[in-house]
Amino acid sequence: MTSSRSRSRTRRRAASHISVRVAHAVLGAAAAVLWLVLPGMTTATDPSVAITRPGPSASAASAAPEEDETSPADLVLPVLAVGAAGAFAGYAYVQRRRRARTRTTPAARPAPGGTGGTGAVLLPRPYEPALAELDRQAAAALVAADDCVRAAREELGVVVRQFGAGALEPYERAVREAEAELAAALRMRQRYDDGVPAEEAARRHALAGIVGRCAEAGRRLDAQAAGFDALRALEGGTGAALEVAEARFRELTGRTAEVGATLTGLGERYAPAATADVVGYLEQAKDRLVFATARLNLARQAADLGKEADAAARLRAAEGAIAQAGVFVHAVARLAAELGRAGELLAPALTGAEAELSAVRAVLPPAREGGEPGDAGMGAMAGAVPAAQETTPPGTPDIPPGELRSRVLHADAVLASVRQEVTAGRPHDPLAALRRVVAALAPVATGRAGVLAAAARLTAGSAVAAAEAFVATHRGAVGAAARTLLAAARDLLDAHGPSGASGLPALVRADALARRARDLAEQDVRLHGTPSADTPEDPDAGAAGALLGGILLPGGTPPRFGGPQTRARLG
Repeated sequence: MTSSRSRSRTRRRAASHISVRVAHAVLGAAAAVLWLVLPGMTTATDPSVAITRPGPSASAASAAPEEDETSPADLVLPVLAVGAAGAFAGYAYVQRRRRARTRTTPAARPAPGGTGGTGAVLLPRPYEPALAELDRQAAAALVAADDCVRAAREELGVVVRQFGAGALEPYERAVREAEAELAAALRMRQRYDDGVPAEEAARRHALAGIVGRCAEAGRRLDAQAAGFDALRALEGGTGAALEVAEARFRELTGRTAEVGATLTGLGERYAPAATADVVGYLEQAKDRLVFATARLNLARQAADLGKEADAAARLRAAEGAIAQAGVFVHAVARLAAELGRAGELLAPALTGAEAELSAVRAVLPPAREGGEPGDAGMGAMAGAVPAAQETTPPGTPDIPPGELRSRVLHADAVLASVRQEVTAGRPHDPLAALRRVVAALAPVATGRAGVLAAAARLTAGSAVAAAEAFVATHRGAVGAAARTLLAAARDLLDAHGPSGASGLPALVRADALARRARDLAEQDVRLHGTPSADTPEDPDAGAAGALLGGILLPGGTPPRFGGPQTRARLG
């Protein structure tokens, strides 16, 4: 790459060459003028003396032709005028080049595809951030918008106990609108992560659209922040809100003992993998309640001293901790119910899967000679059909018959394994077993067994709910990738109902996306580590968990209803 100093030397050298050429031209013109004028300047003005030779007559001298009256001196003025014009044109050309190089006003950019002559001045292109930098900005905007929407939804859930749903309609509407904008941004992000669009310019445009959608979601929440503050009016008195929070706190404290008993029973009845999604949830619920206890006490003390602003901030932090403790407690109760439902569905699902496979086998054409690998039991039949004549049977999935046979064989093997696991008499994971049955039958199911759709809905819903609970209670560390996959899984779950076989592949994909989102979220938490509990008040009373859960912002301020511009407000 040529340095700016080298380029400036090159430009000065080019300018000096032009000046030398112009000087040469002027000197050449002057020499031509002198060459034309010099004969006239050296001609004598005296009349010439005729030298006559002896001849017969002196009249021969008088017969000589008359002298031409045109003199070289007559050409001096035209040549001088031409030379002066050439010198002036050369000087003007040099000055124009200098002005073009040194001017500060913008020059016209040549049209695309133009040749751009030697005198064209190209302006530098405006600065464009690298695609990776735009990607980071879009991811940060998604995380911020998602945090704002989650915090606003949590605060609405707290306040509805005090004011009722009717008074919160404008703020409920603002949250719904913000959720819609965020959902659109997350869908755009999912397509972007899938490589759509492929062109760099289009990908830049997609990232800008994501940032714009997130900004609009925040704007809708920011617009209602002042009204929400006026409704709650905590700075004017926290008495009623404190009573509501303390009542909810006592309720959850009593339920934590029940959760402990529930987890003990699940551990005795099912395999350890069955409760892996809620491992540590009881301890985390207690941690959030410890933090809430400290903040409620501080809020009471501040209110008694008349420091209503301090009391309001501490109350908001306590409310957030109580809400997350409720998420942990509910997750354990939900998993217990899902495991019981999966145990009830497993036997009918196995029966329905067998019926599906029998129906597919009945309409499959005989395998061609030579057969597919492993088709010895199905394909060694008389009158085998050549491969070129094989067509997909009506009423079966639209896939080649050879591949359909392979999938049927795979489903047979899965069903045999699940049946052996269930009848072995050892603790097992009914949700995982049901998930395996659904995943094996999804490619070949025709919708004859409706129980498979119900099973798919149960497994996908369980995975989405588990990922949602983890992200909600660890949002201080979870990044954009996990949130994007979770939103995609939620969209698939909402779009495809349990009826018919057409929804089975989509529900299986929703289940896979949700479990992948949970894995990414756990990885983010491990990489983030335990936050530094540098809050000035009771740093050991669950503050690290509060920071990890997003109950406290990095500066120690609890988030409030609003977008990125207002959620960290103090007054």
